[in-house]
Amino acid sequence: MSETPTRARADLPTVEAGTRAYWDAAKAGKLLIARCRACGKVHHYPRPFCPSCWSDEVEAIEASGRGTLYTYSTVYVNDLHPFKERLPYIAAMVELEEGPRLMTNIEGCDPADLSVGMAVEVDFRPLTEEFDAIVFRPAATR
Repeated sequence: MSETPTRARADLPTVEAGTRAYWDAAKAGKLLIARCRACGKVHHYPRPFCPSCWSDEVEAIEASGRGTLYTYSTVYVNDLHPFKERLPYIAAMVELEEGPRLMTNIEGCDPADLSVGMAVEVDFRPLTEEFDAIVFRPAATR
């Protein structure tokens, strides 16, 4: 009987060959997205093909880190370690300036101060020596 591998923490990614560069870039404070060299569209999450045209000619590019809050929910109950230690937290979908949307957390603000469409910017929260979480914060007032 085969055994299913388990992760020590539910908030750590399962790294595969195609995602290693993405997580290494996050640790270095950069958000990578992918651009298809065949059709020019950008996408997120890392994968070895374009979800628009199915080409395998994709390249990693650095995102601006700017986006807008597309939707969010404040989580008050989660018994799974390590999420329960962070309660309440804000689960969100951010639409990047480049177009793709990604699931993330919003940090550094009171949930009452959030509004759909507000400007946000990427930040990185250390998880372990190897991984940083990609999170977003309200954009600095200019």
